[in-house]
Amino acid sequence: MKVSELLESRRPNWRELERLCSLMESRSRRAIDAPTVVRFSALYRAACADLALADSYQLPLGTVHYLHQLVGRAHNQLYRSRAFNISTWARQLLVEVPRRLFSDNCLRLAFCIFWGVFLLAAAMACTNPGFAEGIINKNMMAQLEEMYAEPMAGRNANIGGFMTGFYQSHNTTIGLRCFAFGLLFGVGGLFETVFNAALLGAVFGYMTTVPQGDNFFHFVTAHGPLELTAVVLSAAAGMRLGFSLVDTRGLTRAASLRRASGEAMPTMGAAMVMFLLAALIEGFLSPSAAPYWIKAVVAVVSAGMLTFYFVILGYPRGR
Repeated sequence: MKVSELLESRRPNWRELERLCSLMESRSRRAIDAPTVVRFSALYRAACADLALADSYQLPLGTVHYLHQLVGRAHNQLYRSRAFNISTWARQLLVEVPRRLFSDNCLRLAFCIFWGVFLLAAAMACTNPGFAEGIINKNMMAQLEEMYAEPMAGRNANIGGFMTGFYQSHNTTIGLRCFAFGLLFGVGGLFETVFNAALLGAVFGYMTTVPQGDNFFHFVTAHGPLELTAVVLSAAAGMRLGFSLVDTRGLTRAASLRRASGEAMPTMGAAMVMFLLAALIEGFLSPSAAPYWIKAVVAVVSAGMLTFYFVILGYPRGR
């Protein structure tokens, strides 16, 4: 039998597939019984084979074009994207992700290292000026004193928008460095985390010893909780990838890295959201002339929301 005759004999199947496409387009997939779906799948595969034959043997363009449209139409029904489901997304964001983050040992390690080194460096810089000078050098000290010599007077909306973009880029760069260095078998991430914690802690500690300290804390209080937590999350995500190259759990290093990348995505996604929120606050509220108590309230609310999300929602509650 010639190919053209074989394909001509297949036309009833094409018409049946076309009818099933119309049926699936007009109804929800849940309203269609299983035998119909099985039949639809078989007809779809057969139409794909017919299209390959028609294309290979250069049959009339009308036939080839018809099969292209039919196969594409059936493909769109068989592999339809999932509809947006609020309950599914809500469960992912409010149940699954917080619990993953709460049980992430890399996040716990990054949190303890960062805040431990940060508080220690702040205490040392506050009580020992020589320690601060060894960490942040004299030039940076002079720049900090000059930068915060004047009280916060606010800025117009255009400059605020520009600075928001700048802060987003700058802060995200710090987070990406912590994340990327973590790929060095986790050791690079640990080093970068300790370095940033010591530097930031020394800055905070030193600014408590100079007259410009009030202006400094007037600026950093509102966005501080979100920004510093985002740095910790970035470091934790990088460590997760780096440690997967050391402890592969019986997989190849490539497979272990792929698995760890999926586990690190919620952590890095949360960090990106926090960097964005911190940049918005830093661009508009932090430099404003708003009373300090308003900025303190924003900081407390931010810290409370972070605690609620990571601890209250993340705490395991059985199956």
